[in-house]
Amino acid sequence: MSETIHIYHTNDFHSHFENWPRIRRFLQERKKWHEEAGESVLIFDIGDHIDRSHPYTEATLGKGNVKLLNKAGYDGATIGNNEGMTLPKEGLNHLYGEAAFPVICANLYDENGKRPSWCRPYHIYELKNGWKVGVTGVTAYLPESYHLLGWKITLPLDELKAQVEYLAQETDLVVVLSHLGMHEDDKIAQEMEEVDIVMGAHTHHIYHQGKWVNDTLLAAAGKFGNYVGHIVVEIEPVSKKGIEKKALLYDVHELKPAIGEEEETARYQSEGKRLLSQPVVKLDRELSIDWFKASPLAEWLCEGLREWCDADCAIINAGLLLRSLRKGTITKFDLHQLLPHPINPCAITLNGGVLKKIIDQTLDEKWPHMEVKGFGFRGKIWGEFVYDRIDIDRDNGSVKINGQELNLDKQYRLAVPDLFTYGAFFPELVRAQEKQYYMPEFLRDLMEWKLVRVFG
Repeated sequence: MSETIHIYHTNDFHSHFENWPRIRRFLQERKKWHEEAGESVLIFDIGDHIDRSHPYTEATLGKGNVKLLNKAGYDGATIGNNEGMTLPKEGLNHLYGEAAFPVICANLYDENGKRPSWCRPYHIYELKNGWKVGVTGVTAYLPESYHLLGWKITLPLDELKAQVEYLAQETDLVVVLSHLGMHEDDKIAQEMEEVDIVMGAHTHHIYHQGKWVNDTLLAAAGKFGNYVGHIVVEIEPVSKKGIEKKALLYDVHELKPAIGEEEETARYQSEGKRLLSQPVVKLDRELSIDWFKASPLAEWLCEGLREWCDADCAIINAGLLLRSLRKGTITKFDLHQLLPHPINPCAITLNGGVLKKIIDQTLDEKWPHMEVKGFGFRGKIWGEFVYDRIDIDRDNGSVKINGQELNLDKQYRLAVPDLFTYGAFFPELVRAQEKQYYMPEFLRDLMEWKLVRVFG
């Protein structure tokens, strides 16, 4: 009779706590079930468990998420870009202070080239059946953003090769926690034959029964806690050789409900609100928003963005602002609900010809009702564009910057949400060489700064 190892995994949870009670109940029940049967169990998270768009994560800077992982019995985790890039450096340095599991990430270093004390390049799990499972992990290669936060990120496949080579000699099963995306996971399997299993993340892909690349099993569980992954490894007990691997996914919405799950989910929201109840500013009037035309709140955000970035002009989209602000005392929670996005300011230097092309593109009627997902955006639709120190004559197409006719040959500094520099929104901004990102500040930090200046 063969022996069995069970590996459960989650990824890209993004603080969707509405799914957490069922995930925790399921994992705790399965772990108890397998262990009572004499089988080994390991549970991993593959990054982006936190998302500061949820008030509980924002208020605790992710430490609340780590407590949940502890309670559910996780055995290890790697970091995603949300852990690595949406927290200030001190926030990430303290995120896992109470973690009851190792954090495994081979390609993250401090600026001085040393690994942070809370992070290790691999971990070896010694199971009760005598097997050793070697686990290494890597996160997405976004060196410029990490550098701005005081970190050094290295090429993940280069780091993996060194760790995998060592683990292949020291362990019976080599597992990679990959927050790189599906295409990079394929490369891992193609280039490192010693890897037995890759558990993937970052691109929110789903493999219902895994994917085989050569002899390597790839697994992935989508996003937002909609699925829990399960890998089963069968071992021949005499030779201690793996004889079969398979991957499964469980739809969380089809799992047995947890007791009091709705009340628990509401508590995360209310606790976040309580912790973010610090007053910021007192408004003498209500400030409403409108996704289809400029409003004072959007105009102040755009003006504040330009001032923060010391730019000549600025552009935002009104869909960034998700709700109005009431008259009276405004708290950090209110500003979080107004601008929950993990979006940073960005200033781009470009000549007048390119700036004119960008401005012309913003006049396209496709934008206001366009639904947007990803790239840090946590709203619904794009909304109309709002400008600061940009005047457009829609009849003849002429543009003035700070009251002066736009000069096609002049260099301008344009401030935008970093959202504009990703994806296919504005290819010229993606290609621009002179970009300055401001981190770790989010747009809500700028909104707070601007409102205090206006109403303080």
